[in-house]
Amino acid sequence: MRIAFFEDDGADGFAPIALTRPVFELLCGQFSLRERLIRFLDVHEWGVFIRPYLQSSYREFSPEAFVNDCVWLGEEPTLLINARWLPTPDAIEQLSAVDSDAAGFCGDMLAFLVVDTFESSLVTDTEWADPLLKIAGMRNAVPAEGKTISHPWDLVDFNPEQLEVDFRSRDFTDGQTDFGPQIAVLGEPQNVFVSRGADIDPFVVIDARSGPVSIESGVKVQAYTRIEGPCHIGYDSQLFRANVKAGTTIGPVCRVGGEIENSILHGYANKYHDGFLGHGYVCPWVNMGALSTNSDLKNDYSTVRVPLSGESIDSGSTKVGCFIGDHSKTAVCSLFNTGTSIGVMTMLLPGGELLPKFVPSFARVWHGDLDNDLNLESALDTARAAMDRRGHDLTLAQERLLRHLHEATIEQRKSAIVRERARQVGLSVVDS
Repeated sequence: MRIAFFEDDGADGFAPIALTRPVFELLCGQFSLRERLIRFLDVHEWGVFIRPYLQSSYREFSPEAFVNDCVWLGEEPTLLINARWLPTPDAIEQLSAVDSDAAGFCGDMLAFLVVDTFESSLVTDTEWADPLLKIAGMRNAVPAEGKTISHPWDLVDFNPEQLEVDFRSRDFTDGQTDFGPQIAVLGEPQNVFVSRGADIDPFVVIDARSGPVSIESGVKVQAYTRIEGPCHIGYDSQLFRANVKAGTTIGPVCRVGGEIENSILHGYANKYHDGFLGHGYVCPWVNMGALSTNSDLKNDYSTVRVPLSGESIDSGSTKVGCFIGDHSKTAVCSLFNTGTSIGVMTMLLPGGELLPKFVPSFARVWHGDLDNDLNLESALDTARAAMDRRGHDLTLAQERLLRHLHEATIEQRKSAIVRERARQVGLSVVDS
């Protein structure tokens, strides 16, 4: 089977967590969309159509992928799949025999269609969303079962259900069955998978009464940790006396302590110490200092507005935490307001009060004040050091991506600083 994932115009709605990766690489449940489809479909070759500035870093991330390659697309009929579609298991199964005359729509969004070789000439390496819609207009519209994701909080809101779905879809064969009397497993045993390569200390509680729990190889769980399902712990992660509540995905190689609820740690993230993370999404190479805590519910129980790229958007949800982009660092006792957006490679040193709800990429909060004085070269050196601690290098492609984002967000930082200073003195700023 030959497939290609494509981003549409809605990809911009996932800042800050998709500034450094395509939307189909964002986690929901145990997997990203790309991982899920390649795992469950018989795929022999695959490609992607993504924002041009991500091309080099993604080629490095997935060298087997054909990236924005129109020549490859024209070689054979190819199933195109929208990055913002979260398909059901039945929908995934149906993709293996999809009708070439059909175009699948999830609500108003084009979810999938097969592009023939002669139609591929309509697609270019910089423009594919509109041509695919035109091709879809000549097909029979059929429903595509699943959900549409449009913003970061959608991934968090759908995470509990998707964790259940992914657990039921997997064939677990190498799990531990005898935990000993000092480890409490609550609920049905078939709702718990702990890899034989995981190390679970005594006095750990795994509560699968409200949903399944899966723990991958290399995971270490320290005594007095409690894990409540639905939940997934990715390989080589470590939990230190953590209270992990339902709806949480902890990706690979994370260090986690304190209280976590209905949140996604993408991978390679540190929340080692006490503090609360609820209804949030944390990207790789983020370090959350001791007692860093976010609010995920307003005192008046009203819906939460989130400033994505500086634009305030009503989430429609009453439970929204924080969204933190790659390589950001929070100092001790950082306090995040409900619905906070933190960009890529920020440095947060609080001043004893709530942090600004919007911190643009490459900005600082220095003793409580938002500024544009982050030293990029120093921040890149810090990234190299952090990645080296986990056996990774900051590659040239990744550095170029970060430098591109630094330039692309200059005006965003300037505008955010003006707004924050006006807010502090009680003024109203109106867009010109």
